[in-house]
Amino acid sequence: MSGRFFDEWQVGDVIAHAITRTVTETDNLLISTLTHNPQPLHLDHEAARATEFGKPLVNSCFTFSLAVGISVGDTTLGTLVVNLGYDEVKFPKPVFTGDTLHIESEVVAVRESSSRPNAGIVTWEHRAINQSGETVCTFKRSALLLKKSA
Repeated sequence: MSGRFFDEWQVGDVIAHAITRTVTETDNLLISTLTHNPQPLHLDHEAARATEFGKPLVNSCFTFSLAVGISVGDTTLGTLVVNLGYDEVKFPKPVFTGDTLHIESEVVAVRESSSRPNAGIVTWEHRAINQSGETVCTFKRSALLLKKSA
């Protein structure tokens, strides 16, 4: 188990997750088709060429999900009771096939659970950053975590 218990987190803790990922065309194709998203901007090279981007954008659902997935091992693996929600999801820059992303997570809130004495709530701001240092996705995730002391 590599996740941390509730009582091991403090506001201001930052993790630069070791896993990085280069996004492939297959990633974009699979997330778009598995979710029945027919947006030509993701799937049609000719249609995308006519846009300001000149090529297909990676489906933002992939970018978001990749950031969540990469963060799990260092944050909630083995200590999670339940994810409580995601807030303030933003995509300030596009992601393209071939971009390599790394993820950072910063604790922005920690509080005791009012209904579960054996758990508490941690909120992180997760950031996906491309190979050029540009932030391509940010969001907050709140999770109910077990306490180590419980």
